[in-house]
Amino acid sequence: MGLKYHTVIFVPHARARFRKWRITNRQMLIAAGVAAFLVAGSLFTTWSFFTSTIDRNELESVTIENENLREINRSFEQSISTLQQQLGEFEEQTRQLAIVAGLDNFAPSPEAGVGGLSTPAPSDSGAALGDLGARVSSLSQALESVELNLDERQRLISSTPSIAPVKGILTSHYGYRKDPITGGRASHWAIDIAASPGRPVQATADGVVVRAERVGGLGNAVYVAHGYGITTRYGHLSRIDVRPGDRVRQRDAIGLVGNSGRSTGYHLHYEVRVDGQPENPRAYILDGTS
Repeated sequence: MGLKYHTVIFVPHARARFRKWRITNRQMLIAAGVAAFLVAGSLFTTWSFFTSTIDRNELESVTIENENLREINRSFEQSISTLQQQLGEFEEQTRQLAIVAGLDNFAPSPEAGVGGLSTPAPSDSGAALGDLGARVSSLSQALESVELNLDERQRLISSTPSIAPVKGILTSHYGYRKDPITGGRASHWAIDIAASPGRPVQATADGVVVRAERVGGLGNAVYVAHGYGITTRYGHLSRIDVRPGDRVRQRDAIGLVGNSGRSTGYHLHYEVRVDGQPENPRAYILDGTS
């Protein structure tokens, strides 16, 4: 196929000589292709510019967001570290309370007692939270056990005689003695404390009055049950100030020193029994008798 020619005439102005060029179809196609390429390149450059600008803005936004998340994560890890330290201190305090409560081999958590600060890696945060939850649950059970044992020990302490029922002079010891009336050898499973007539006699521990009446040779007497198998008896009173069923606290007045019953003078007959068996009352007087 032969080439086709086209003539392009260029007229600068009315009086100037015009110029003309003869071009082929091929040259026109090449020129059109170059023009199309330039237009496409221009469009691509424009699109690329705006697209990259949007990408940069998004990248900056994502970068800021990531930094904020990292800061939150660091704060979260520091909080976990602080909680671990505080929990360790609570576990140590719980162990000390357990010793007071009589739980010598007590350990609230296998993690207890580990010292120092450690910040968990971000990937370990979930595990750290799980560990904290387990330790808190264990510590809660530990504190409940300690509380029960402390309450029980406190009740035992408050129910155990530990003071003198009256201040005075010890005139008769526990055990065998010379009977003050017959002169013969006789057992005396109590102690006698001489004191001024009418001096108040006090309960030596918390308890419940189980008997308050005249009891044979003891004269006016009061029996107090303290729990744990412990009872105390107070005899030869001149007056009884309590009734059966009354709850008394340590140092509450239960009567007055007297000379009732089988007695040769004003004094208090004082007994301590454990599971019905007499014990030496002096072992239960920690503050002296005079």
